[in-house]
Amino acid sequence: MPIHLPPLSRRAFLRRALVAGVAVGCAPRLLAAERPANPNSWILLADTHIAADATKVNKAVNMTRHLAAVSEQVLQLSERPAGAFVVGDCAFSQGAPGDYTQFAKLIEPLRTEGVPVHLLLGNHDHRENFWAGLASEKNVKRPVADKQAALIRTEFVNWFLLDSLEKTQQTPGALGGPQLKWLSETLDANASKPAVIVVHHNPGIEENLGLKDTLVLWQVLRPRQQVKAWVYGHTHNWKISQDDSGIHLVNLPPTSYVFRNGDPAGWLHATTRRDGMRLELHSLDPQNKSHGQVVDLKWREA
Repeated sequence: MPIHLPPLSRRAFLRRALVAGVAVGCAPRLLAAERPANPNSWILLADTHIAADATKVNKAVNMTRHLAAVSEQVLQLSERPAGAFVVGDCAFSQGAPGDYTQFAKLIEPLRTEGVPVHLLLGNHDHRENFWAGLASEKNVKRPVADKQAALIRTEFVNWFLLDSLEKTQQTPGALGGPQLKWLSETLDANASKPAVIVVHHNPGIEENLGLKDTLVLWQVLRPRQQVKAWVYGHTHNWKISQDDSGIHLVNLPPTSYVFRNGDPAGWLHATTRRDGMRLELHSLDPQNKSHGQVVDLKWREA
């Protein structure tokens, strides 16, 4: 299943921070009283593209600083989120081992605050390096061999986390037959609650850029009325739409760099409820026109 990084004790974090020289400035915040937890509050981010070199810059963006800023913004929320999803492309380009070491350091403040982090894979990740780099945290059997798939059950939503990495540095992705079979069977076994699909790649095969087996996935999702939304990254483009069947499509902004001037880089704060989900965009540039935008999704009827 996707690697789930559980909360760390504050003592463990501070010990690691002092040794590694990472995020020591957060110590006063980490020693403060714990915030109350909201079990229906979730953090959604994608395309962090963290490099082993913390000074690495791409498209005029230092990716390490961006992810560190996201962690700090999440720590400033009035309520502690139930968890965070990183929807693929955790690593910079080829999924080098050091990329994952650096990534793990950057998300330690979240874990120390009691926020578990669930990691998915994208086309710039490397599965074996990912497993090796985070081996100490990986202790749960995967339901689909060689894929990072999982079901996260919560009060109002079942989150289905899928693995669309087919080949590192190959732009399109694929789920494959075994994972689609697992998804179909698991959706059927959990049909009484709204389902949100989370996967790195976007729907669409026309440009050979998104998910290769998009059409097959739609055949799984559309007739199952409990499926309410498909959340994805990959395109570095914040966008909300809806397909003809009523399934919401949520294209996450990148945490790292954008492809088009004026697009936001940042993260989403999702709050789930029985009949939908509220999304609030937090841009890392507070002057961006999309900063603070709120979209309220209403689930299609079952």
